[in-house]
Amino acid sequence: MTIFAVICAAVFPLIHMGRMWLGAYWALPLPNTNNLWINFRSPLVWDVFAISTYFTTSLLFWYIGLVPDLASIRDRVTGIKRLVYGFMSFGWRGTARQWWHYETGYGFLAALATPLVLSVHSVVSWDFAMSLQPGWHTVIFPPYFVAGAILSGCAMVYNLLLPVRQMFRLEKFILPEHLDACLRLTLLTSTIVFYAYSIEFFVAWYSGNPYEWAIFAKRAHGPYAFYFWVMMFCNCIFPMAFWSKKVRSSIPLSFFICILINVGMWFERYNIIVSSLVEDFLPSSWGHFEPGLWEIVITFGSFGLFGTFYFIFVKFFPIISLSEIKLIMPKPLSGKATGGHHHG
Repeated sequence: MTIFAVICAAVFPLIHMGRMWLGAYWALPLPNTNNLWINFRSPLVWDVFAISTYFTTSLLFWYIGLVPDLASIRDRVTGIKRLVYGFMSFGWRGTARQWWHYETGYGFLAALATPLVLSVHSVVSWDFAMSLQPGWHTVIFPPYFVAGAILSGCAMVYNLLLPVRQMFRLEKFILPEHLDACLRLTLLTSTIVFYAYSIEFFVAWYSGNPYEWAIFAKRAHGPYAFYFWVMMFCNCIFPMAFWSKKVRSSIPLSFFICILINVGMWFERYNIIVSSLVEDFLPSSWGHFEPGLWEIVITFGSFGLFGTFYFIFVKFFPIISLSEIKLIMPKPLSGKATGGHHHG
């Protein structure tokens, strides 16, 4: 899910730069024939580094986790499929030495990926916070963005997990306690996001900056109030239902609330960007923004791109890690032990 979302994220800066066939090249830190370098102070360049780092580490972590499973598929297919899966499984044989190296490398990448989540979303938040724009220029943004990313990630995992669990009959592998743990983490990050929203308003009021306070007051009861209150209810109020064990154990209700959280997180981004940019320091440039045809088409196109990648993955790769399932399965008794017990 992370990899496909990052691919979609990488498309957006290129679209906004105009000529995509040139933008991808000129945004990379490569010396060119004119001895020109990119501007390392530009938030656009920070995005390039954040997205490429996140994508590379996530891809390695995902692919290494797949290697034993790809080898299992290789041993069960024939023809061109066997050739492809054999190439992708790097000659995996499942020896003790291979498992030792595999678990060491996998553990290292897991340890690397955890702080990477914090750093990547902090860099993305600095794209906003380093500007002087009212509503953006605040130190709360890094933890606020990290908590929001985990919140939307947990909700999205739940939304993608349930249909797959139902369609492929994986109820014996994806257990109710797994779903409950996901919802508990969703509840935790929802409360952190609620706190971040509250602190934003407090800092805007306490700072005494009239521009800052005007932006936040207009968010709550101005022309964009609808987007603000949808964000507040979907991200902060509705997830509070997860305090109840009955709600967490009701799959349809939990699924619906997780959809609302993803809707709320989308409105959060809309709220941060649009309500801050429509009124800056120059009253002559003030206006009202409504998304046009192309904005809507690009947004729905990104949903389609993500869905396409996800369905391709479900078609050709294992949905759950077979090697990890094997590790926790009860081991069968050996023939000798069984025979001895029988005679006794």
